[in-house]
Amino acid sequence: MNKTWWKEAVVYQVYWRSFYDTNGDGYGDLEGVIEKLDYIKELGVDVIWLNPCYESPDFDNGYDISDYTSIMDKAGNMETWERLLHEVHQRGMRLIMDLVVNHTSNQHPWFIESRSSKSNPKRDWYIWKDPKDGKEPNNWRSYFTPSVWEFDESTGQYYMHSFAVEQPDLNWENEEVRQEIYKMMRFWLDKGIDGFRLDVINLLAKLEGFPSVENPNNINYLGNNPGIHEYLQEMNREVLQHYDIMTVGEIPFVTPEDGLLYVGEDRNELHTLFHFEVADDMPTWDMKRFKEIQTHWYEGLKGKGTNSQFLNNHDHTRQVTRYGNDQEYRIESAKLLATMIHTLPGIPYIYQGEEIGMTGVRFQSIDDYNDIAMKNKYKEEVGKGRDPEEVFESLLLLSRDNSRTPIQWDDTEQAGFTSGTPWIKVNPNYKEINVKQALQDPSSVFYYYQKLISLRKENPVMTYGDYKDLSLGEENVYVYTRTYESETWVVILNHADVETDYSLPENLDTQSVELIIANYSDVTGEDHLQNTTLRPHEARIYKLN
Repeated sequence: MNKTWWKEAVVYQVYWRSFYDTNGDGYGDLEGVIEKLDYIKELGVDVIWLNPCYESPDFDNGYDISDYTSIMDKAGNMETWERLLHEVHQRGMRLIMDLVVNHTSNQHPWFIESRSSKSNPKRDWYIWKDPKDGKEPNNWRSYFTPSVWEFDESTGQYYMHSFAVEQPDLNWENEEVRQEIYKMMRFWLDKGIDGFRLDVINLLAKLEGFPSVENPNNINYLGNNPGIHEYLQEMNREVLQHYDIMTVGEIPFVTPEDGLLYVGEDRNELHTLFHFEVADDMPTWDMKRFKEIQTHWYEGLKGKGTNSQFLNNHDHTRQVTRYGNDQEYRIESAKLLATMIHTLPGIPYIYQGEEIGMTGVRFQSIDDYNDIAMKNKYKEEVGKGRDPEEVFESLLLLSRDNSRTPIQWDDTEQAGFTSGTPWIKVNPNYKEINVKQALQDPSSVFYYYQKLISLRKENPVMTYGDYKDLSLGEENVYVYTRTYESETWVVILNHADVETDYSLPENLDTQSVELIIANYSDVTGEDHLQNTTLRPHEARIYKLN
């Protein structure tokens, strides 16, 4: 496998509207990202992934784009964006943009033209279908609504939207659409950005004939359809291969076998991907399942393609709440999860606030939430006659707003995020959990992340090492080795609220070991690795000499 800069990178995700507000309007902005770049740089990351800041009516927090080459007022303007790119590069970091090309806003000029009449030249830029027996063309369900179809009174046809009604899907079969998208991608790349995170990129190709399906609630029919690889190979040929960039595709509904078709180094499509066998398909922690997923993906991509490692982002509840213990073991748990993500095979992603152990939130009422997916689901289920309180409780764990509350910079009002009223409430625990406190405590989660990132830069074993799980069948303990050339590291994790006894396999040479890092301060290199009692959420990495 080739060595490249992006395989060795650690990526920090900036959800800018919740990052830092400089003008008091309650929304984070690009100026706020610029002001806090030194904080990101201090962490040690290489790449910043910036969530969409293009012109947008903002129905779905910027994922409904109405102008691909302008910046929305909430974020700033193009001059500010260009200064941000310059300042990122000045600090030796890179910037990748979030790009949404499965759909646009219904306020995009292309769609306004498309829906104006059946004879409009851009009619075929979107997906329009006649009613079937007076109803929707098929029984497909969208991510956010009971149907992917919305009826347009003026032309008597339905248009397709895989997400909200306000997000009509582009018709990728239309070559004019594809060429316009490629032109727009070159616009940003020529400005000097370092790559793209490509939103739901495997949804571009639709099932031929748009047939109804047996189980519409299992929406995997929306993705990975015939034609998708031809589109991505064309995108690579026309645009991506001409720049020294990093591309990561958001690709739900894939196995490693499917994933390799997107990221295989001989495929000329994308560099790496986010799969969702953990974040979407594992609602709460399941150690055996997690190990199976890691081994399956490692074996599926080994030597051929590159994976990504993450447990949370702007769409998924904060990891220490969902997969750890955000109460009595919050710090230990946050450090353990970090140890795992930064030592498993693949590129580690840090979602803003994760590096200080920020937690998910529980607001009192559905009215306190902004998440369009959660609100639509609540309305749909209550409309069926279900108890509103029961529906609310069932949606809390996986609400996307769990991860969207503002960064907790300090213990002042609104956590130092804004001088105004924040667009979404601040997590009430900001007085105990904040950046100021973390930077003043040498044993904080922040400095643990900093150390892990530094270790990754200095030790190729963390990036290129072979992976082997030594703890199959264990419920609480996760132990694995990473081996590169003649060097072997062993990672030992007790992912549990209780003490756990564990012994390494006898065939592993532990006569001479060196402690690399531990999340309990009293661990030394002298600790025995055989018949070890691990404390709750304890994490250690050793180098075997």
